[in-house]
Amino acid sequence: MKHLSIMSSVYHSSKIKATNSNLFTSPSVCSLAAFSSKSRNLVSFKKLMFPGKSIFVGKRNLCTISAASKRENDSTLDSSFSSEGGQSFFRSVLASMERVYLDRNPTAKSVLEFVHSADGEPIAYDHFAFRTFGLSGHGIDSLASFFLGYGYTQQEELRFPVKKIKALWFSPPRTPLAEGGNGVNGPLPRIFISELLVEQLSPQAQEIIKKYIKLSGSGYKHAALASSLGSLTWEKPLHSEFQQLASESEYAAWTLVNGYVLNHVTISTHRLNSQLRNIKSLNQFIEEKGFKLNSEGGVLKVSPDGLLLQSSTVADSISFKFSDDVTELVPCSYIEFAERLVLPQYKNLKDEEIEEFHRRDGFEVGNADKIFESTSKEQLTRRGT
Repeated sequence: MKHLSIMSSVYHSSKIKATNSNLFTSPSVCSLAAFSSKSRNLVSFKKLMFPGKSIFVGKRNLCTISAASKRENDSTLDSSFSSEGGQSFFRSVLASMERVYLDRNPTAKSVLEFVHSADGEPIAYDHFAFRTFGLSGHGIDSLASFFLGYGYTQQEELRFPVKKIKALWFSPPRTPLAEGGNGVNGPLPRIFISELLVEQLSPQAQEIIKKYIKLSGSGYKHAALASSLGSLTWEKPLHSEFQQLASESEYAAWTLVNGYVLNHVTISTHRLNSQLRNIKSLNQFIEEKGFKLNSEGGVLKVSPDGLLLQSSTVADSISFKFSDDVTELVPCSYIEFAERLVLPQYKNLKDEEIEEFHRRDGFEVGNADKIFESTSKEQLTRRGT
């Protein structure tokens, strides 16, 4: 009861309307304190995650850390994770986001169970992804502020002109490795946050989005909380407005009914221990279990350098009741798979010597552009074929 009291206090102070707390079937509500982080002090740990900096090669981001720079950076740790309390709280927030995501997306839940059962080892996440409206504070910064407060570092920007979207990704802080940790209790994931460039849409679409952003008020200040609760920070939309947005931007329509919830989580395939560590084998395994994979540009998406391999399922659909009492299936979320190959300068390392920083880092516009299609009507209708 004590946790519920804390949750109630935080929930009401966030100005997220109670009518939006049960938008879908079986959302999760968990105990959370107000989001905060401590001032930064540096503490030494022997084994750290992502111990180096990324450099840019053309438009692609490759992590090319040397052994010397690894040793240099081993002496630092973000203060938010220097205490058990700080790390425990942050991971509990990720777990709440994950729980909401899994409650709404049976495909993702089943895939994680199948992979864990077949592989027999803990599953590590490559990244978490979110979608936002780039307007009046509700864009990338609304979520990024929470992760930056817990030691994440902003990396490069990606642009998707046709979709009118931009994105930023954030690398996780250097933390002690969570031995045997599964999912959110394992290595911290990268964070990928995109935003719709609302001002590039038609006046009609802008008017709809601005209407709900205005209703949200200061809701953007509590984006991480909204994601953890599975709540919209604005009122449920009209069905006609959802349809109008969908005709122009499926990204916009998705964000209007899903808000800040996780758009997808990504399994780090190269961290698996069975034959499923090869993404082609994993794709075959997933399809044999009866799940459809996003076929846009081919099932396997490969970066130009050949070092980042990605695929994803098609999004689940979920029943949504609009404010005018129309109930309809709308696209929800999906699960992605990513294999990061070893960088050329480390190709002679033995398997047991290879760590995450020896592998291709960052994201690729061409891959991500096709992964976005996992929630498209074209891909969703393929599920029934």
